[in-house]
Amino acid sequence: MADDIPEQPFIYEGLDPAENDDRFGVKKLSAVVKSLSDILDGAKKPGMPLSILSNIAREAPLGSLLVAFVLGVAIGRRR
Repeated sequence: MADDIPEQPFIYEGLDPAENDDRFGVKKLSAVVKSLSDILDGAKKPGMPLSILSNIAREAPLGSLLVAFVLGVAIGRRR
């Protein structure tokens, strides 16, 4: 009966995340996040669209909120 007990514990290979990194596309995802971050950084430079929008929202937050609300209602009514 003592011969049935294995010397090493059973190891399930699917539980080791270090070996299965590629299976979930972690490298692809990090490359996509980096490229999106670069695009957003470029769009935030002075004179670019995100810079203009952030300046408008900073100067007139209630007006920006009103415009966003009206656009949301207009788009929501279409459907």
